[in-house]
Amino acid sequence: MAKSDSSKFRISLKMIILILTGLSLFYILGTILFFNATPKDKRVTSLIQTDYTVAEPQFIIESGVFSGRGWIHGNQIEILSKGEEIFGSMHMDIASAEKSITKETYNFWGEDVAGPMARALAEASEKGVNVHFMMDYVGSVEASTEYFEALEAAGVQYQRWRKPAWYQLARLNHRTHRKLLIVDGQTAYTGGANTADDWLPDVEDGGYKDYHFRITGPVVNDIQGAFSDNWVASQGELLVGELYYREPEQTGELKMQVSSGNPREGQMKVRKMLLHAIASAGESIRIGSAYFYPDEMFMESLIDAANRGIQIQILTPGEKIDQNYLRIASRNRWGSLLRAGIEIYEYQPSMYHAKKMIVDDHFVSIGSTNFDNRSFRLNDETNVNVLNPDFGAQMTAYYLEDLENSTRITLEDWENRPFTHRVLGWIISKLIGPYL
Repeated sequence: MAKSDSSKFRISLKMIILILTGLSLFYILGTILFFNATPKDKRVTSLIQTDYTVAEPQFIIESGVFSGRGWIHGNQIEILSKGEEIFGSMHMDIASAEKSITKETYNFWGEDVAGPMARALAEASEKGVNVHFMMDYVGSVEASTEYFEALEAAGVQYQRWRKPAWYQLARLNHRTHRKLLIVDGQTAYTGGANTADDWLPDVEDGGYKDYHFRITGPVVNDIQGAFSDNWVASQGELLVGELYYREPEQTGELKMQVSSGNPREGQMKVRKMLLHAIASAGESIRIGSAYFYPDEMFMESLIDAANRGIQIQILTPGEKIDQNYLRIASRNRWGSLLRAGIEIYEYQPSMYHAKKMIVDDHFVSIGSTNFDNRSFRLNDETNVNVLNPDFGAQMTAYYLEDLENSTRITLEDWENRPFTHRVLGWIISKLIGPYL
């Protein structure tokens, strides 16, 4: 009898363990699916209608209010369109740093880019420069441990953003996607290029097609402020003083503005800024994006602009995209855009990784933001906006050059896409569409 009771006890204990294990797994999976796959609340849910264009004073006033940062005059910007230019320029400024370096990136890996960058930052720290380096944890999983050892040994303060942990499951899908570098509070870089090997070779050799920008002038303080926001969120440390922020000194004639977005408290300011610019277009909208999967409100805004007679061109990667499932899902949604007369192109030579929007060849938004749900509602992003017809003409020239190396997708092409792509695209959209 006693033996039977003991056996029953053991069975009951096993059942309790199984039940507790099952509940734990259910909690973990439920948390991941609910908090990460469920879209965040939108701040703008109806069409924006304006009676002015991006070239008019009212746009300047309201866009400053909406983004939380005003327009600042007296800046200069340099366009960098090749890997050697981008990283060569960065290394020159890092080598000449005297007081501080702050850097934030999504990807950090590779012997040819991440390795030299780690050594450059370590050398700067060893000579007395205050170096703060933030990289996304997911984007840096391929990085060699030697790089982190070199950074730590040199005294670089580095942080791998949001390492997965059970107590942060609700934020597992919230990554920093920013690409920022600020040197001595005077020179800043932003754009689409990550600190990884895919961005070094030329396009002809398989390198990613991208653009990065070197910025000087008073707006650098606001770019530094964008970095500081995430440094506080990660480390609880507020960077202050002349090491990081300088007395504004004009270096050019450009009017510029910084717009940042993050999933915390619904601060999707980049999305709001882009919607406002689309509503204020008078002639043309040109979009370049590595990943194009915006929400329905954004697509409705583009269609509304097309119906107003605005010429709209969208440039995305072709078959050489690094995430083909996203291309398939994106293509499934092009029908309404094509029927509205919107032109869609796919870049052919290599992976197209640029992120930019040009409105009326006058307003340009550049930075880390893709035109997809992930950038608008899940990632930490930072864009820099420029209001200047000369710079707008420069960026338009680069855009049209990229179009020459692209294939236009017509409505007929879209209607004749493979049946398997239709089905797979529908499945992907239904399963993970909210956070593509």
